[in-house]
Amino acid sequence: MINALRWIVFAIAALAMNFPILVTFSTSLKSARELSTNPGLWVYAPTLENYATVFTVSDRLNIFLYLMNSIAVAALGTLLAVALALPAAYAIARGKLGERTLLPLTINLRAVPLIIFAIPLYMMFQWLSLLDTRLGLGLILTIVNLPLALVILVNAIRDLPGELDEAALMDGATRFQILAKVIAPLCRPAIVTSLIFGFITAWNEFLFGLMLTTSKAVPITVGASFFFAASGGGVQWGVASAVMIVGALPPVLLGLIMYRQISGSMTAGAVKG
Repeated sequence: MINALRWIVFAIAALAMNFPILVTFSTSLKSARELSTNPGLWVYAPTLENYATVFTVSDRLNIFLYLMNSIAVAALGTLLAVALALPAAYAIARGKLGERTLLPLTINLRAVPLIIFAIPLYMMFQWLSLLDTRLGLGLILTIVNLPLALVILVNAIRDLPGELDEAALMDGATRFQILAKVIAPLCRPAIVTSLIFGFITAWNEFLFGLMLTTSKAVPITVGASFFFAASGGGVQWGVASAVMIVGALPPVLLGLIMYRQISGSMTAGAVKG
């Protein structure tokens, strides 16, 4: 009886949390005519015409370009952030460098509203000719991802016994060799988790994509808004819902595929013998 009640509560909670997604998906399967007569959740005449509209390339709209831009900038912002965070985390965890200043400052910097940096970043990128480029947006996403990656990796390295470093030093290894051949392999779950969370965060970033891109480097989060009036005559809710589903699929699939890796990394070190 108790287990049944638990499953009922779980089902209700899952339905409540995913209800907006279900509404969006059902709307994407409705024609404009059905949407005008059936605003409910149930779809009586499913159609893929909205998805066909989304994947039709025109001079003004190109879903494939937006997706490729998001993949490129999210990958760059994630890989570069982890590459910078790993040696910094090792220095903080082992050498105590910046443990009381750099680490808290970096974490608190992420808590500051990003809109504060909008004007100076725009002026700097304009001067460097980085506006509307994948490189420019990728560098910004590196800064966005760096605090979380640093926190995850610092905690992971702290959980490793210091005797590993001492043994490697006695064998003649340098600090760089210790980091590359000892610490990094043992921190693989944390590194993978940092990459996953970083990619999802970068993929969902909207503010800087809107502010720093216009046409060539527009990410899917910004490009999706172009489809709201793709056919003219007000908001095309079916097309808008279809492009939102398409844009949400990559991070959702990544999270589902790597769920065990993420949960294993987040609970590692929670219980020590």
